[in-house]
Amino acid sequence: METTTALVHFATALAIGLLLGLEREHSTAGQPVRPAGSRTFSLLSLVGAVAAALAPAMVLIVVGAAGLLVIAWYVLSAQISSEPDLGATTEVAAIVAVLLGALAWSHPTWAVPIAVAVVALLAAKRPLHRFATRLVTDDDIADAIRLFVVAFVIFPLLPDRPLGPYGVLNPSRIWLLVIAITLIGWAGYVAVRALGERQGLVLVGFLGGFVSASATTVVLARRTGGNVRHAVLPAVLTASVATLVQLIALTAVVNPAIAVRLLPASAAGAAVLLGEAGWLAWHTRRTGGDSGSERTDTPDAPSAFQRPLSLRVTISLTLVVLILLLTATRAAAALLGARGVLAAAFVGGLADAHSASVAASSLGGTVVPISVALLGVGMALLSNTLIKIVLAAVAGGLRFATRLAVLLVLPAAAVAGGIVLVM
Repeated sequence: METTTALVHFATALAIGLLLGLEREHSTAGQPVRPAGSRTFSLLSLVGAVAAALAPAMVLIVVGAAGLLVIAWYVLSAQISSEPDLGATTEVAAIVAVLLGALAWSHPTWAVPIAVAVVALLAAKRPLHRFATRLVTDDDIADAIRLFVVAFVIFPLLPDRPLGPYGVLNPSRIWLLVIAITLIGWAGYVAVRALGERQGLVLVGFLGGFVSASATTVVLARRTGGNVRHAVLPAVLTASVATLVQLIALTAVVNPAIAVRLLPASAAGAAVLLGEAGWLAWHTRRTGGDSGSERTDTPDAPSAFQRPLSLRVTISLTLVVLILLLTATRAAAALLGARGVLAAAFVGGLADAHSASVAASSLGGTVVPISVALLGVGMALLSNTLIKIVLAAVAGGLRFATRLAVLLVLPAAAVAGGIVLVM
């Protein structure tokens, strides 16, 4: 290795150690014992780089010596400190500094982003501690374990080839869809738990839309009390924005070409929805249409935000609804051609726009032309919009549903126009 390159690698190792040391020195300020700071971590990382430069075996020796050193640090800290839960984060970080220094010698482009991720993890102590002790429940831990099993144990074992009637059932693709639906629901759930529903009905509507836009519309409509100027209207609109975002994410799993063509239409519809929601929120505050007494943390808060969609329910819905819908849509395409696909998409959208859209998208470019698949997605979105208006009428009254229907005309037209333009 050239001298200039070697010096750059050593400098990278030194910078990594300094970065880790500064964070640790800041985090442990005020403690009776601070075994390592910016200088110590810099030296540890540099020693790791020197060891890697000399011989791979030297790295093992240096890591072993650093291990003995951090054990001594921990014993000393335990004898002096009166805290019952001392922790060993700094000691473990010291070992990581040595390993990152060694990695910086051979692969500095790997070591730097890993070091940044480690520093970010160390700096997130308080929010992580709050999240783990106050926000996460036993059910959440169990669900997370199941999710990891589904994503990292079961998924790699599934065959990636077409099976079943008409050859449309791909176990790997179907399971990937299960993972995608679960992760999207979890993202909204975690955000609500971390930020709280007090941040506003609009936030709750948007995040709840990832779980179920129809269910979110029903729950929010029940909060109007017949007041069509209530602040839940912007929340219902943002739930529809989540529907469009989720549509792109899910169709990208089964047919990226369809997702790319749907992107302009979804973006146009989302822009109109956000514009209407913003105007309504401003107008409500300006005219005093919302008393502000309603809060999202009341006992009748949406049950969809109390826990994400369970894995069992997700699998059941995916296997029963999605597989049957795929088969039914494919059979309709075989028997009735394009008309069968459009009819199946419209009927399926009454229950779930995403499942019907995924079913139609999976056939695009193979069984039916892409233009027909795009029309099928449009039919699913149309029928789902109609069912939202019906549900809003049942839960919030005819006046509320009428106002919502008027507000949904422009977004629907924007989505329809975007689909027609790319066909």
